[in-house]
Amino acid sequence: MNRKSLLLAGLSAALIAGCSSDSTPVNAPVTPPPVAAAPKNVIFFLGDGMGMTTMTAARIYSVGEDGELTVDTLPETAFVKTYSNDAQVTDSAPSMSAYMTGVKMNNEVISMSPNTVAVDPVADANGNKLGNNCGANNGTAATTLLELAKAQGLAAGVVTTTRVTHATPAATYSHICHRDLENDIAAASVPGGTGYNSALGAGLDVLLGGGSQFFTPVKDGGKRSDGRNLITEMKAKNAAFVSNVTELNAIDAGKTERLLGLFTSSHMSYDLDRDPAKEPSLAEMTTKAMDVLAKNSKGYFLMVEGGRIDHALHETTAKKALQDMVAFDNAIKAALAKARVSDPELKNTLVVVTADHDHTLVLNGYAKRTGKTTAANAGVLGVVKNYVTGAADKDLDGAPYSIIGFGNGENRTQGSRSAMASLDDSVTGSNTYHQEAVVRMGAGSETHGGTDVFLAATGKGAETFTGTIDNTKVYSLVKAAAGL
Repeated sequence: MNRKSLLLAGLSAALIAGCSSDSTPVNAPVTPPPVAAAPKNVIFFLGDGMGMTTMTAARIYSVGEDGELTVDTLPETAFVKTYSNDAQVTDSAPSMSAYMTGVKMNNEVISMSPNTVAVDPVADANGNKLGNNCGANNGTAATTLLELAKAQGLAAGVVTTTRVTHATPAATYSHICHRDLENDIAAASVPGGTGYNSALGAGLDVLLGGGSQFFTPVKDGGKRSDGRNLITEMKAKNAAFVSNVTELNAIDAGKTERLLGLFTSSHMSYDLDRDPAKEPSLAEMTTKAMDVLAKNSKGYFLMVEGGRIDHALHETTAKKALQDMVAFDNAIKAALAKARVSDPELKNTLVVVTADHDHTLVLNGYAKRTGKTTAANAGVLGVVKNYVTGAADKDLDGAPYSIIGFGNGENRTQGSRSAMASLDDSVTGSNTYHQEAVVRMGAGSETHGGTDVFLAATGKGAETFTGTIDNTKVYSLVKAAAGL
């Protein structure tokens, strides 16, 4: 057989072999390996007490009347009704719980069924709240978005400027009849311990904020009468623990399985008073949390609360409230920037920003435009100046009055205001000034308001947030967008 015949015979044999039943055809297409599903992330921002007027005042305070905060730039918007199961004006517990569970519940109740009665905690001689006294048949737990995320294998985190056991963060990971049972709420976060919320699976991946007193025993200066040190217990569950900004910055997210940060005994400082060398900003906590949570290839659910906006409003110290609102907005800005690094068009990331309720803050008079607040300009914190003449406007008693006021609060003049004829920007613009109120209340006891609140959203599924919706509807929209 010549060389040509040999080549033809070899080719025929190869073709026959390639078509045999026990061999893959030589020209068969190669099946590509499966592509891993993109992680699905939800970042839920909650400005506690961040009503529409507070947002407007914070915008003027920070960037002037014609400026924009980050929250102003989010493309999808809605208004949210906030009433609770038993009250026209909600407190934070049932309102945040409605967002997290889709269930209306009574004031002071945390993520429970509508029939749950808020039972006031019993305190010991030192004022420490004793254990869970809700009663054996007092409602049932309502599943939260965070728990649904954990059930699907996602990571989950909670970041706040309040105690991590306060009403808003508590509504994401615990179930209890009264928000003041903070020792029990803290215990719900410790995997395997007594009182642990087993619906969290392996547990929260990140928990950052204040409130170490509810994690430590009385003998160590805490408020736990059961003698438990929950920080020690969390460390035993492979949690890295940090207590200041230096320790937080030193955390290597890639090597951190679980992160617990408790930076103060009670609430963290107002941003106006915060020492940046000791306490991290809300933006710093948020981005560090995102770094730790992003290790999970399936995605994460992160709740971020600007909680001290609410506290300053209760005090009627408007400057503190507005500065905390700006710090909250900075956290939104930082989170969006970080999210867009890996998901530039936010195709797999939903960001929602809203409030649990508003307050009684109002903007008075026909004030001329003030521009943003600076060291030399009180801005929206100043007294009302006539938009034509620039002179301070006067009330019927002949006294100036501030642009910002409250419907109720501790600073109400008894009788004529004529003695306040010298009121000026240097007084009303100070860090600790308590704006005047119409109805007099005890110190720190200004109330929430019942007005609808604003919601803004961007990213995956954000277009479904529209119109005027109930706070329970927000739950179902987030759930659907995230596929939970």
